[in-house]
Amino acid sequence: MAWLRRSSPEPGGDARNAEVLVRQRLVFLGVVLSMLSCICCSPPVTSEEVLFEDPISDLSGVLTRSGVELDTEVTSDGNGSIKIRADGPTTVRLFEVGEIDVDDTRLVYRARLRTEAVQGQVYLEMWCRLPGGGEFFSRALHAPISGSTDWVSQETPFFLEKGQKPDLIKLNVVIDGSGTVWVDEVALARSAR
Repeated sequence: MAWLRRSSPEPGGDARNAEVLVRQRLVFLGVVLSMLSCICCSPPVTSEEVLFEDPISDLSGVLTRSGVELDTEVTSDGNGSIKIRADGPTTVRLFEVGEIDVDDTRLVYRARLRTEAVQGQVYLEMWCRLPGGGEFFSRALHAPISGSTDWVSQETPFFLEKGQKPDLIKLNVVIDGSGTVWVDEVALARSAR
């Protein structure tokens, strides 16, 4: 690097000045490298606010009751899980979250899922009702699960524009086929776009 080389002092110049200049450049380089390592090695700045969560220790808030039971033995967090037996395609309404004061944000619906002998696909589905605007949905079709799986995390986002404030959010799981599905650790959060 040419700018780090010690140059010969100019005629009549002082070799000491050249050494000082090299030291200053090395200090500057050290400061820049330190700053870069802090930026590159630090986790990204994200803020997430949990708006709703249910670790599933009972079925008190679960909306759909047909084909649904509490399973205290098969659980991802030790509290219990929702066990769903589906003979055919079905949408299970898990929870509704009302009147949250958010807009211009990213909503994220996430849960842990486990499947057994699922023929078809299983995915999360979120519906947002916007006053005067209707209902809109988001589905985790980018990562559906099928067959028999151990616990996996799944999530689906919904982007709200400025002024879009949902008055009701529906959290569902869709079984587009048949089989057994367990749901645990359900959460709805908002995060930076």
